[in-house]
Amino acid sequence: MPGYRVRGIEHAIGGHLYRLRVLSDTQQFADPDGHSARVGISSAQWSLFGQVWPAGRLLAQAMNRFDIAGKRILELGCGIGLASLVLQRRGADILATDAHPLAEVFLAYNAALNGLPALRYRQLRWDQPLPALGRFDVVIASDVLYERDHAERIAELIERHAAPQSEVLITDPGRGNSARFGRLLAAQGFEVNAERCPMNDDDPPPHRGRMLHFRREARA
Repeated sequence: MPGYRVRGIEHAIGGHLYRLRVLSDTQQFADPDGHSARVGISSAQWSLFGQVWPAGRLLAQAMNRFDIAGKRILELGCGIGLASLVLQRRGADILATDAHPLAEVFLAYNAALNGLPALRYRQLRWDQPLPALGRFDVVIASDVLYERDHAERIAELIERHAAPQSEVLITDPGRGNSARFGRLLAAQGFEVNAERCPMNDDDPPPHRGRMLHFRREARA
């Protein structure tokens, strides 16, 4: 036994039914070798990677429509990786990243479960520079602004890894840190279009969720 329980779920995105293995609930913790603790993942946070959250579904739907032609795409905090799986099915140049020690295992399993080639994956901590990662035309993420310092960490990561002409798409369920994140990216030359979106079927207007789409043109 791996020390945690799993279940199977399904999500329909763009006419395709994605079968996913996720953690059976959010009340689990398994870190026998202390790997999660060493990368800063607490017992309370440990299970969060193992679910498909509403913002993750919203990002996956957006990636089903997104123009991928000629773009190198980076997903931050991919977790179960539904958005990356959608992009992989479409033939995008996608690199999925997460800090959780089990994210790669679940991502590989779910790619195989859906008949997809294995995704390129890299373990990535937002607070540790990784120059070898390179630059990307698009950076995507879902519900990553849940801690106060995440706005600064992710903005710094984008400064290191976003190409001069680039886009950033963040789906956010209405957390207060998104405004500060927007200001930090504006300082890097990005312009933002914020669209209110429902997070689930019982989220009536005005919707609390947001699709934050940042764009930056190359400077002369």
